[in-house]
Amino acid sequence: MSMTFNRKLPIPKEVKEMHPISEEIKQVKAARDKQIADVFTGKSDKFLLIIGPCSADNEDSVMDYTNRLAKVQEQVKDKILIVPRIYTGKPRTNGTGYKGLIHQPDPTKSEDMLEGIIQVRKLHARAIAETHLTCADEMLYPENYRYLSDLLSYVAVGARSVEDQHHRLVASGMECPVGMKNPTSGTLSVMFNSIQAAQAKHTFIYRGWEVVSDGNPFAHAILRGAQNKHDQTIPNYHYEDLKLCCDMYMEKGLDNPAIIVDTNHSNSGKQYLEQVRISNEILHSMRHSKEIRNIVKGLMIESYIEDGSQKIEEGTYGKSITDPCLGWEKSEKLILGIADQL
Repeated sequence: MSMTFNRKLPIPKEVKEMHPISEEIKQVKAARDKQIADVFTGKSDKFLLIIGPCSADNEDSVMDYTNRLAKVQEQVKDKILIVPRIYTGKPRTNGTGYKGLIHQPDPTKSEDMLEGIIQVRKLHARAIAETHLTCADEMLYPENYRYLSDLLSYVAVGARSVEDQHHRLVASGMECPVGMKNPTSGTLSVMFNSIQAAQAKHTFIYRGWEVVSDGNPFAHAILRGAQNKHDQTIPNYHYEDLKLCCDMYMEKGLDNPAIIVDTNHSNSGKQYLEQVRISNEILHSMRHSKEIRNIVKGLMIESYIEDGSQKIEEGTYGKSITDPCLGWEKSEKLILGIADQL
């Protein structure tokens, strides 16, 4: 019934000073941030693909995967902006299982939060340096955002965090687009309340400071499906769901209306192969409705080198140790197919 305080962790400023980024990385990020912002404002009609492993569990395989993405990005650069998922904190529904790279830099060893913070920063920096792609991460712990604030181009707030006041207020002070997922209940009003809060200015306590945020005009919706009281999954990517979300946006009068559709999780019932069909259905809805075409800015896809998932001890290279993912060959074909339809 207590906590043991193991050690005082360095603050983000100290970690950034110990592990600085190059001028090249700063320039790449600035250019990419503008490209991504232009998608959300409507200045660009490029389509976002936030794609990658369910969890970044191994630096070598994550970088192998991200370098593959960079090659495909060159092929589709006129139509698609690829934002690799490098998700380093993993929410666990019942508290057990792998909690991400920030907890365990090596999933086969015990937790080491300091080493995790350092490795996460190095991995995101390496991804930009090697591929010139800036990446996405999930904001599991709002107080950790500042360790990566100079590296991230996209942040997602998960279905179990979207109602949390601290997540919403920190999102309002972020310098990159933040996607708010609908909660596991599927209640869209909760998601829209979160977007509204993140777009507003706030004064709040953060990392021991009283801070003032400017509001984030690029806070937006992520539709990820839901679960009912019988634990059955309910998708929300169909035409009628997208139209309802469009209508709610218009009623709320929020800045830069935008929807990203998560093709896995409750939208696929965690049947990861369904992500291909779901992506194609969303593109069909976009062709059918100009309104939907204008507001659906991209897709979120769980993808890795090998199909499916595994237990940590199995040790298959490039295979997810959390949720099952679409393998590389299928992913590459899907990306090229999406580009052909845009």
